Amino acid sequence: MDGADGPPSDVLETVFHIRETEHDGDRIRYYGEPLVPRRSLADELREPFRRSGYRLDVETGREPHETTVVATPADGRIDGVPWLNLVLFAATVVSTLLVGAVAWYYIPPSDLASNPLLALRAWPFTAAVLGVLTTHELGHYALGRYHGVDVSLPYLIPFILPFGTLGAVIRMRGRMPDRRTLFDIGVAGPLAGLAATVVVTAIGLSLEPMTVPASVFDTSGQVIVFNDPPLLDLIATALGQPTEYADPTKTVHPVVIGGWVGMFFTVLNLLPVGQLDGGHMVRAMLGRRQETVASLVPLVLFAIAAYLYYVRNLGFNESVGLWAVWGLFATAIAYNGPANPADETPLGWKRQALGLFTFGLGALCFLLVPIQLLG
Repeated sequence: MDGADGPPSDVLETVFHIRETEHDGDRIRYYGEPLVPRRSLADELREPFRRSGYRLDVETGREPHETTVVATPADGRIDGVPWLNLVLFAATVVSTLLVGAVAWYYIPPSDLASNPLLALRAWPFTAAVLGVLTTHELGHYALGRYHGVDVSLPYLIPFILPFGTLGAVIRMRGRMPDRRTLFDIGVAGPLAGLAATVVVTAIGLSLEPMTVPASVFDTSGQVIVFNDPPLLDLIATALGQPTEYADPTKTVHPVVIGGWVGMFFTVLNLLPVGQLDGGHMVRAMLGRRQETVASLVPLVLFAIAAYLYYVRNLGFNESVGLWAVWGLFATAIAYNGPANPADETPLGWKRQALGLFTFGLGALCFLLVPIQLLG
């Protein structure tokens, strides 16, 4: 059959015994038993269903020994081109160039207004920030494709200060087949992103420091300081490079900020709640006990905010506000929960160890006070 007639049922019948067919809007469910090993079923059917314009999911049926094959019309693309991804990518390149030029290369906004091409000086900053964020999401994408899960290309999110972006996301469609797949896709992002972060940070520390113009010091007001996570200090120590300079007019190259962004977003993504990477990983590692862990995360974040405000006497517009806002965010997304796999077979010890190792790397990126106001 072609895409206009529906899913290729003739191909399905060669590997799946259909007992019942159910239409749910545009979605079609086939109930029955596989004629091949269940893990091979999706591999056999995914490509012919894709050519017919359908996304394929294999789920547990209504009865213990029953399997359900679900065919869902795939999201349409014009000429196969992911236009939304490309438009967001272009917008984020522009936003990071502009923000990088003003905030990190100290180009006055008035100069940019008269000559926007000056923003191109900030291309190393843009390459560093988008490099670590895109690599993180491509880690998810690669493992999703490897496991046959329908995942989108990364969607970059343009924004304003301080980095010109809010990060990047991918979409995962359909139900996760098992906990192993959920874990692999979840852990791939942080590991890939951290690898890129280490490379970007090492490159940035090896570059000549930036000279801060005298006009910046003449401007009254407070200065935002981004404190060094332990991982950044470890990389600097290994390379024998400083992160601070005796000369107050010198500061690290903006490429190092790309590494800082990678570490900061790694910490946030590894929070074990909802659809964050940490939520998926802990759901795969602990099963439904993940809900107990997730319920504690907002309390911990609020406790950090309270400690910084009442004990450390920091203002709300510093890291206090950061952790308080993320406490509210974690509360909201905790109710949605992570993806629920169809197969609840526990993970083996190797994946459990890899998960603990990844959370350990994330701990090296954590700071109680990542952002501070001085002056």
